[in-house]
Amino acid sequence: MEDERIWAMEEKLWKGGDAVYEELVDENVVMALPAEPFLFSRDQAKAAVKDTPRWEQVRFSDQKVTRPEEGLIVIGYRVEATRGEETYRCYASSTMMRRGHEDWTVVSHSQVVPPKAVVDEANA
Repeated sequence: MEDERIWAMEEKLWKGGDAVYEELVDENVVMALPAEPFLFSRDQAKAAVKDTPRWEQVRFSDQKVTRPEEGLIVIGYRVEATRGEETYRCYASSTMMRRGHEDWTVVSHSQVVPPKAVVDEANA
């Protein structure tokens, strides 16, 4: 999968709801997120996004893409997501696995929220 498609898929996940998760997130995914219960299954993640307003704008920076082996992509990045007056910043990573021709699924995702001082410094 080319880099442009990777980032389009990742943005779709940030902006989409539970239907997007059903399409793009593997049934055996493990998500480590900065909210209770911290380790999420796909069903838990789908329930969480169903009850949460979606992000309106998403900006990625410090993007890294690796392909450790055929059919496996690992990405890392910094994200700034906004909805209304709310802004969320974190560092994130996702691992995508190919299920079939042009059919990719997220098998792992994590988010790390840096201390406020780090966020302020990065935005200076």
